[in-house]
Amino acid sequence: QVQLVESGGGLVQPGGSLRLSCAASGMIFSLAAMGWYRQAPGERRELVARITSGRSTNYADSVKGRFTISRDNAKNTVYLRMNSLKPEDTAVYYCTAAYGLGDYWGQGTQVTVSS
Repeated sequence: QVQLVESGGGLVQPGGSLRLSCAASGMIFSLAAMGWYRQAPGERRELVARITSGRSTNYADSVKGRFTISRDNAKNTVYLRMNSLKPEDTAVYYCTAAYGLGDYWGQGTQVTVSS
């Protein structure tokens, strides 16, 4: 079955950077649209960034110019590079895959931006 495993979260100071990774298995990765969502405490889950199988991307307005989503089809991995992090970026970040008729989610990785 499809599995998504995130890594790379952690504690970072404001202005710092992190790179999240999501390793996928159980599917033909190159055919999937991949994305990152996040959910802060007490908030709704929101789309952060998305990349299609054709490598088209879109971003939430709040992260444009700071975050970059990319994919490596040879490694079955999608990345989220996060620069100029702000305290309001603190959330659990989830990897998602739209593949076939299904939508799949990882278990999430915590990102905390704090001094």
